[in-house]
Amino acid sequence: MTTTLRPLEPLQKNPDGTRSRRYQVCVNSRPVGEIHLGTSPSFGPAMARVSDLRIAEPDRRRGRGTVAALAAEEVARGWGCTQIETTVPASADTALRLFGALGYTPRSRRMEKRLGATPPDLPTGSSARSMTEAEFDAWEEHAREDYARMWIERGVPEAAARDKARSDHEQLLPRGLATDGMLFTVLEHEGARVGTLWLALQEGGAFVFDVESDAAHRGRGHGRTLMLLAERQAVEAGRPVLGLNVHAGNTPAERLYESLGYETTAHALAKPLL
Repeated sequence: MTTTLRPLEPLQKNPDGTRSRRYQVCVNSRPVGEIHLGTSPSFGPAMARVSDLRIAEPDRRRGRGTVAALAAEEVARGWGCTQIETTVPASADTALRLFGALGYTPRSRRMEKRLGATPPDLPTGSSARSMTEAEFDAWEEHAREDYARMWIERGVPEAAARDKARSDHEQLLPRGLATDGMLFTVLEHEGARVGTLWLALQEGGAFVFDVESDAAHRGRGHGRTLMLLAERQAVEAGRPVLGLNVHAGNTPAERLYESLGYETTAHALAKPLL
């Protein structure tokens, strides 16, 4: 039997420079599912993305999804892509095994925690204050560089990584420190600055975009305090859920979040297209 992809629509070329196309997965011309392939608005035309892959129940567990994903990689190579990514719900064990077998490796995972009604207390000696404009300017320069460097270390070309860092910050922070719904906080312990927190108040929840202990004060539990601070701010703002992304390989952060009761909701995976 032959598994092929049949276009369901013309190639879509979008205003942001991305392209995408939906395909029907066919076995000997018989439709058995669909796959949606595109390029990344964040990383540019060199990064392909599988947005959706579905195989009808009667045809599952027969390798249809594997062959469809491989065929999508060939399409992406024809588009000039050098990498491909996808996001898989944590509950989709079959999809995780499929992409893992094809050589996709973890890039990051989304985690969430449902919060109670009472904001947690901070440890004795710890307090929080709003970030000043001068502190924000220095923080943003440092945060943008760290963000770009993180993607470079994960195989993203330097130009694309720096473009993503710039565009993400511009999109999320159009008014800088004064952007609505964004909280920038400095954590102090016994009068000394020990870390910073960037929390976004979103519809239905809150999200930690950046949390960092200052280098001279790491290993002293301030990372945990910063996360308690994030929970406190979320509860006080009436947000019942707190989310975050943790990048693969950041074992201390993963252990911290798990110890605080965060659960994984989705995995981001990627592989090079050789």
